[in-house]
Amino acid sequence: MAGHRDHEELVVITKTYDLILWSCHHTSRFPRNHRFVLGERIERHLYELLETLIQAKYTRQRQELLAQANRRLETLRFQMRLSKDLQCIKLNSYHFVANALDEVGRLVGGWLKSGA
Repeated sequence: MAGHRDHEELVVITKTYDLILWSCHHTSRFPRNHRFVLGERIERHLYELLETLIQAKYTRQRQELLAQANRRLETLRFQMRLSKDLQCIKLNSYHFVANALDEVGRLVGGWLKSGA
């Protein structure tokens, strides 16, 4: 079963990495008045999410790290919604990123429930 869990951990880290790549291409196109506050915060939260998940992979005491990842995901959901409402990203991009964040959230939740 450890092999399956290792695979899931890798999947959530890879999906978060892909989300960072996607985000960098979008936040760099935010209007100037939102790029340096909202765009920068989104990117920072995504980087911190990736770092948190990598730390969780390499420690046995991962409950708090995974809870922290969940809090970061919730913040990112609101930041992405805000970027849609401020018309920094298009509606179809918002739907894509909202689904991607939900998928990462489900994976983190499963990792948490698996006894971490």
